[in-house]
Amino acid sequence: MTNVFGKIDDKLHQVTSPERYIGREWNQIKKTWDRGKIKTCLAFPDTYEIGMSHLGLKILYHLLNEEDDIICERVFAPWSDMEDLLLEEEVKLFSLENKRELKEFDIVGFTLQFELSYTTILNMLDLGGIPVYARERDGNHPLIIAGGATVFNPEPIAPFIDLFYLGEGEKNLVTIVSSYQELKDKGLSRQEILKEMSELPGVYVPSLYKPQYLNEKFKGVEIEPGVKEKVKRQYVKDLDEAYYPTEFIVPYADIVHNRAVIEISRGCQRGCRFCAAGMTYRPVRERSLEKILTLTEKIIDSTGYDEISLTSLSSMDYSKIEELVTRLVDKFSDKNVSISLPSLRIDEFSLEIASKVQQVRRSGLTFAPEAGTQRLRNIINKGVEEEDLYQAVRSAFKSGWHRIKLYFMIGLPEEKEEDLAGIVEMAQKTAAIGREIRQETDKRMRPIEVQVNVSTFVPKPFTPFQWYRMDTVSEIKDKIKYLQQNLTGRSLALDWNDPETSRLEGMLARGDRRLAAVIHQVWQQGGKLEGWSEELDYKRWQKALTDQDLTAADFFVPEEVTAPLPWDHLYPGVEKKFLQREWSLAKAAEKTPDCRWSICSDCGACDSPQADLVLAAGRDEDVNESKIQ
Repeated sequence: MTNVFGKIDDKLHQVTSPERYIGREWNQIKKTWDRGKIKTCLAFPDTYEIGMSHLGLKILYHLLNEEDDIICERVFAPWSDMEDLLLEEEVKLFSLENKRELKEFDIVGFTLQFELSYTTILNMLDLGGIPVYARERDGNHPLIIAGGATVFNPEPIAPFIDLFYLGEGEKNLVTIVSSYQELKDKGLSRQEILKEMSELPGVYVPSLYKPQYLNEKFKGVEIEPGVKEKVKRQYVKDLDEAYYPTEFIVPYADIVHNRAVIEISRGCQRGCRFCAAGMTYRPVRERSLEKILTLTEKIIDSTGYDEISLTSLSSMDYSKIEELVTRLVDKFSDKNVSISLPSLRIDEFSLEIASKVQQVRRSGLTFAPEAGTQRLRNIINKGVEEEDLYQAVRSAFKSGWHRIKLYFMIGLPEEKEEDLAGIVEMAQKTAAIGREIRQETDKRMRPIEVQVNVSTFVPKPFTPFQWYRMDTVSEIKDKIKYLQQNLTGRSLALDWNDPETSRLEGMLARGDRRLAAVIHQVWQQGGKLEGWSEELDYKRWQKALTDQDLTAADFFVPEEVTAPLPWDHLYPGVEKKFLQREWSLAKAAEKTPDCRWSICSDCGACDSPQADLVLAAGRDEDVNESKIQ
């Protein structure tokens, strides 16, 4: 092999953060490059510090390397200075472990975490010596697969990917990798291999599904004979039985989330209508208390981390969260190991838990009311009362916290100016409560800080809001301007995300294959790493859309809820009829109860006794709630 790293290692001092490219971290797995092994490379379309913070990549890396006949390595997107060095020295993008060029691998698997990473995928393929369009590859090229959070509408990048996997990788990824090698050894052509692999659970081969249009309107897909009509998401039913590594790689560089991560549950039952993850990761599954404690101890021992992050979509809903936190604090506090949780529920119980986890290291608290009025919170199905927030922050300030973050969204369906005014009022009242309590307690303590973070709502596939048109950039800017002008006063700070970035994210989230040519053109014009604000050029996207005779608005036109959608042939578990019903309830500002503690909402995601009873009764309105345990 060519020693590609040897051509640039003495020049890495010329690039920022050279540690992104050297590998050799603690707990890295470097196997002998054996001809008889299946060579896979996990590719994350962002920089090292972002990719190495991604739990899914860590799990899959160790899962595949557990197999004796599989080599699994990593590659991340290079920053522009490193890309320039690669091109100057005529070196292809290479993996961290064995420093092998991407084109040498059998399989390259991309993580789909953010829509604005799509141009980076093309850039990494090109830098790795691999044709960007799937139709241009032959048996000498790696199989390009992709999966992750945005895989439930992969249509905009379908022409660039050989196959997608829908669901949780622990379920079938090893089978997919092994099957590819077995079919390849039989001498089948690339297309024959893909046709055979399309029969595997969770596998979607886009070349076997042809989108149909009538007068530029999507009308459905034409599916090759013998190919399944719907691709179903695969998921692990028992988290205690699911693979979970304990010898995580410890980076030399500082990464975004440089700590021990313990996934305590998957899925969320709260039913927030804006949340794609809350819909597509159903049903709720929990790891047992003892399993979590065992994993935590092993991870701390193998990594030396001094912080434990308890992660899930809704960590405070873990059924034994109080006991778990108590036992972790008792076990690790004397070792100066802290515990962290994501944003808290707005209630007294959350505050009690926060007080326990921050005994070692106290930081700020984060609450997410999401909307400024109860009417709008009912529309989005966010079960939060305004007084709950005030009671929680009052207790927090009394307990000694001085910094609180409040998360809101703007651009939600049915939003009015009164909802923006509600954001202002809630933030100002929160700050006023803090100042009042500080006056009563100890004026010498640090001043009160209330940070208001505002994000633009992006309608996502497989949510009840997938039929919402989304605000234009101009509308979003007007709302931000309103908040800037009105959200003033002592102790307050406002932060918001870029409206143009949000609009592009929404377009790509709801797009179809017509956007592939747009993505390709943007990449050819220099688009890459567009999750970084300094790299995103909105005008570049506007020009590409114009050149392809498209507009962003084409992908936000309100349709009848019965109209076909570009992602209808993919199935994450929630039924379209459930999403249609939730959209109707949203417009009526009616809430749907939390199905874990109340009546089943018949979403289709699980086979629980509640769901069976609902189906037997015909509709949940006819079921006596007292009969459901």
